[in-house]
Amino acid sequence: MPSHNPAHLNTVKGMNMELTLDNGVTMPALGLGVFQSAPEQTTAAVEAALAAGYRHIDTAAAYGNEREVGEGIRNSGLDRSEVFVETKVWVSDYGYDQTLHAWEKAAGKLGLDHLDLLILHQPAPDRFEKTIAAYKALESLLADGRVRAIGVSNFMPHHLKQLLEETDIIPAVNQIELHPYFAQPDVQAIDAEHGILTQAWSPIGGITFYPGWGGEDRRSVMEDPTIAGVAQAHGKTPAQVMLRWHLQQGRSAIPKSINPARIAENFDVFDFELSETELAAVDALHTGVRSGPDPDEAREERFAMVIPEA
Repeated sequence: MPSHNPAHLNTVKGMNMELTLDNGVTMPALGLGVFQSAPEQTTAAVEAALAAGYRHIDTAAAYGNEREVGEGIRNSGLDRSEVFVETKVWVSDYGYDQTLHAWEKAAGKLGLDHLDLLILHQPAPDRFEKTIAAYKALESLLADGRVRAIGVSNFMPHHLKQLLEETDIIPAVNQIELHPYFAQPDVQAIDAEHGILTQAWSPIGGITFYPGWGGEDRRSVMEDPTIAGVAQAHGKTPAQVMLRWHLQQGRSAIPKSINPARIAENFDVFDFELSETELAAVDALHTGVRSGPDPDEAREERFAMVIPEA
């Protein structure tokens, strides 16, 4: 496995680690993800996360819960400047003008006048000319200050190469499926080559045990004996070991939970350190088998999902 992207690791701030993006913007390394969090559960989850010390929330237009994320942030009583807000443009809003309007929809639902990080949710290679146009809209939003950083999600090396050839600004972040069973070393390597921060979705392998994903013969990374052994040695949980693995290798991670105790547990990862031997043992669990959707697959019905107005 490559040594991932430690150049981004910057400072410890409060109880979190800060990562510096390629344009100088700092981002808390550990955030709360709200994928598959029902809207009626999302506000409380965001409030619980911010109370536990999180200062980074990741959502998406396609999740249908941006409005509730905004409510949770406002209810926390924290100043806007203290919370790093990340969201994603869905494929049905790709295209230059459509993506500018997607920013308006997202900002309106979140109740914000700017976004900290706005990324494209899928490469959508079956309509990549629209993906390029959407990214050029992100570049415009960055230039006029409506977003502080821009990036992509689920971009594989060939998608990134084409994007870099046709646009001006290197993505600050590439958010991908990344956990011990599927570490995507090829994507991490090209991200590192271009100074792109790798951000892990499903960082504790939730995708390996969600119903309906990955087939019947898959194994839950949460039950892996190697990770259990490392966890026992440190008096930590398997989830905490996996999150520490990400952080020590310079990645951002956005674990998802709606359970306040689990949310707090996932944040309690700053008081121990994995040895090089332990990091290598977790690295060695990589199988090369994807659990989530293949970014090269056209998913016409899913891509056509209409994102409501603010």
